[in-house]
Amino acid sequence: MKIAFMGTPDFAVPALVALHEAGHEIVCVYTQPPRPAGRGKKLRPSPVQAKAEALGIPVRSPKSLRDEAAQAEFAALNADVAVVAAYGLILPQAVLDAPTHGCLNIHASILPRWRGAAPIHRAIMAGDEETGVTIMQMEAGLDTGPMLHIVRTPIADKTTGDLTAELAELGAGAMVEVLADLDSYDAQPQDDGDTTYAPKIAKAEARIDWSRSASELVRHVQGLAPFPGAWFELEGERIKLLRAKEVDQTGDSGTILDEALTIACGTGAIRPLRLQRAGKPAMDTQDFLRGRPVEPSTVLS
Repeated sequence: MKIAFMGTPDFAVPALVALHEAGHEIVCVYTQPPRPAGRGKKLRPSPVQAKAEALGIPVRSPKSLRDEAAQAEFAALNADVAVVAAYGLILPQAVLDAPTHGCLNIHASILPRWRGAAPIHRAIMAGDEETGVTIMQMEAGLDTGPMLHIVRTPIADKTTGDLTAELAELGAGAMVEVLADLDSYDAQPQDDGDTTYAPKIAKAEARIDWSRSASELVRHVQGLAPFPGAWFELEGERIKLLRAKEVDQTGDSGTILDEALTIACGTGAIRPLRLQRAGKPAMDTQDFLRGRPVEPSTVLS
């Protein structure tokens, strides 16, 4: 097939590579414009742009697809299908309609659960037992289009980082499978009555509230790791908590209970397994405590 590929972050790269290796003709890649990054704030291309250029595929990075010129340029590709994976721009109807088979999206949840911007974070934080990838036909609504294929995976104790990498690979394989025999996949409408939404993670959500239960906080930590990272203050220093487990101890919420840095919650307690100080690399708790000892009975704000 002649494919227009639309994606931006690392999540989209496996799909781009898989489609290329499957022998499809990727006529153009659309991605977000380069952004300032690093200490020097030099413009850095998106992961998808970097991979596309390495593969010799033409790249376009318009700031919007709403003007007629950009839409005409897209339509002139005469693509059989557009494959979309975390692109980051809203697709106007003219773009959705341009390819012969429309636009197919790799969405990182089992739709209609977790429509929206942060489906992986929200699935973990909510305590879902499984999640997956849905290949869906895009339409004007937010992740409302009919579904062609679903692949599932257990969440277990995975972080958002773990699950993002896994779902990226599952989504790539699922899209290759669908495009190999597109006519055999019957589009199924979503049941709007089962819809839940996954709004973007707000900065204020990342701060840990020790009055919550230990099980909630473990999910909170795993769901926000590695980015943006759940955090707490220790004697005025912000510490990111990247992995933790629930333990059978009790105490006043926010209190350090022992030399292993076990922290009492509203119900139960958690033991940090991996932390990160500002400007420092992430480290296991025992390494953290060697450089930053914390006395039991310390109370966290």
